[in-house]
Amino acid sequence: MGNARYQFHTASTDSHSARLLYVTFSKYEDDWSSLKHSHHFSEFFYVKNGKGKFLIEDEVIPIGKDDLVMVNPNVLHTEVSLSTEPLEYVILGVEGIVFSFPQHREYTVFHCKNNKQNLMFYFSSLLEEITEKQADYEAVCQKLLEVLIVQLSRYNNFSYDIVPTQSLNRECSKIKHYIDAHYAENLTLDMLAELAHLNKFYFVHSFTNAFGTSPISYLQQKRIQAACELLSGTDHSIGEIARLTGFSSQSYFSQCFLKQCGMSARTYRKKHRSLPKE
Repeated sequence: MGNARYQFHTASTDSHSARLLYVTFSKYEDDWSSLKHSHHFSEFFYVKNGKGKFLIEDEVIPIGKDDLVMVNPNVLHTEVSLSTEPLEYVILGVEGIVFSFPQHREYTVFHCKNNKQNLMFYFSSLLEEITEKQADYEAVCQKLLEVLIVQLSRYNNFSYDIVPTQSLNRECSKIKHYIDAHYAENLTLDMLAELAHLNKFYFVHSFTNAFGTSPISYLQQKRIQAACELLSGTDHSIGEIARLTGFSSQSYFSQCFLKQCGMSARTYRKKHRSLPKE
């Protein structure tokens, strides 16, 4: 397999940005070593030519020209090329970012034909910068990555979190996504630690280091976020919204909402109401 990897050695000075670790250009040449692996960082795979399959966890996904695969940290994956139409692709290794993809998946695949020119600009520019290595090329590549991430989030329905640590814990990452999907249920710290297969105190420490907030604080933030959506977009009563978002009582919900949003749920609804008036 033809493979050229360009590492980046300059640390990002902005703690609120993802960091570009490397750019790789690969081309299948009948010597593909297809073994599932994972990293503590995210990866972007942009297919320039060819066809093949992407193996992620227990799923097999067909890929071809102008497809972009984005994979979260600590997710097992590998790629397999068709020998008749060999894959050529660019890989970006990106540290310090975790994506929240639709349906709580740990990856997503974009069929980019409609946005081909825009995406090709970023990937081609990155390859050009790292091969020519002109003055401040690493800084240019970092900025290209940041704009690319924003553009992708505009094209597609996902959000992302910048995380303050260089190495994400696989168990904590899985629990974060579990909370995203099950915030309305009766979740406790003991239950979450058991799901992570970690000692409770070590779990809290690891989760907080990875995401900048404790697991219970993150759970509460997700519940309030969901409540805001229900307040502005439905006619459910405040008591019903408290129940639907997992709070044990309306009074506790009101207390948490006021603390996090700086106003009551009723005031928030009046300011953000989106339902048509009858």
